[in-house]
Amino acid sequence: MKENRSLCQVEQLPCACLLDCHRQTHTRSATGAPIRHRANGAVGALCNSPNCVVAARLEDSEQGRHGAGRVLVTGGAGYFGFRLGRALAGQGATVLLLDLHKPPWDIPDGAVFQQIDIRDYDALYKICAGVDVIYHTASYGMSGPEQLRKKQIESVNVSGTNNVINVCTERGISRLIYTSTVNVAFAGRPIEDGDEDSVPCVPLDMHIDHYSRTKAIAERMVLAANRRSTKGGGRLHTCVLRPSGIYGPEERRHLHRVMVNVERRLFSFRFGDPNAKMNWVHVDNLVMAHVLAADALAADKAFVASGQVYFINDGESVNVFEWLTPLFERLGYGRPLIHLPVSLVYSAAILMERLHVALSPIMEIPLLLTRNEVRNIAVSHTFKIEKAQRELGFSPKKYSLTDSVDQYLRSRPPRSAASLLNTQYLFLLLLMGFITFMICSAGLE
Repeated sequence: MKENRSLCQVEQLPCACLLDCHRQTHTRSATGAPIRHRANGAVGALCNSPNCVVAARLEDSEQGRHGAGRVLVTGGAGYFGFRLGRALAGQGATVLLLDLHKPPWDIPDGAVFQQIDIRDYDALYKICAGVDVIYHTASYGMSGPEQLRKKQIESVNVSGTNNVINVCTERGISRLIYTSTVNVAFAGRPIEDGDEDSVPCVPLDMHIDHYSRTKAIAERMVLAANRRSTKGGGRLHTCVLRPSGIYGPEERRHLHRVMVNVERRLFSFRFGDPNAKMNWVHVDNLVMAHVLAADALAADKAFVASGQVYFINDGESVNVFEWLTPLFERLGYGRPLIHLPVSLVYSAAILMERLHVALSPIMEIPLLLTRNEVRNIAVSHTFKIEKAQRELGFSPKKYSLTDSVDQYLRSRPPRSAASLLNTQYLFLLLLMGFITFMICSAGLE
């Protein structure tokens, strides 16, 4: 068994109880009935509820599918989680899709969806009976206004991951694949062709957004649980995948926000290093990487991925403004030529974040860009995938953003005039941000 060389494990976890809190939360009453403990109002559906038909559906779906295994995908109603579950079902596995929200797509044959919050330990424990592999893709706070909701981000990304780990050990589940992010290793300083051994994780107190910090905490928890003893005498093998930004057909999070901001003329200008590059990953390449990672945690592959982390992308580095040219063209706009100081845009992002938080009790202030998003666009950060290629056999296919843009524009919902922020409002925010920046700079002199 090779030793984990990830530089992200050298720091202590922030809470000693993180990997053993289930002993306090999974308790029973004197009558033997489960006592359900929830964090931050999380609500989940227990399998013995009147409307729960998961067991029956699984029994039906497993007919003729013996030997394929039963897998669980948290975040199974999300874009990536659903695509992963659909691919696994297509390969013959019996798939459980878990999410707090219902998926907008039809459930494929071989898969069952259950509306469960991963912060509800008892509900998660019940649904995991007989599960062989867990793909933990669920998270909260990736982009937009979600990035400012600290308590919910903490409870889903940290407490939810803690529950997943503990269910693995209690249920004797032997493989756990965690979907992390490249942002655990990126804090605003340029990175060129970084790899898993040379790029350290960002210290937790250096993250400017709650999402990246909590994903880093969860990643360490998953890695610390590697080779942990499980009930039944087995061991849990874990690994972590760090994807870049995800794109592909039917993707709604990144592509939609970029499209709206192009139409708001936010991208009528550029900012940051004009040569800044980053990576993206097509959803099907990311699905492939997760399936390969699960295989590499099995005994017949000598547990090669056990305790390891892998950067995952399409194997290409691109400038975001050049990469988005197909989107500009399809919307009838030219590629932005005006270049603004990144300090101005960053200051405007600070102002927008503060206005959004301060006024959220009474009104919704559009959050065009967060500080983290500005930094991701303005500063180069690229990563090599050689380790995933070498150890997992990952060989990303070539895809075009143009195809995803065309599919999205054909299927996007109609827009209302009220949904488009006018250019004057945007430049007012930029001006206010610039004034704020100048005042702060003057105060430091």
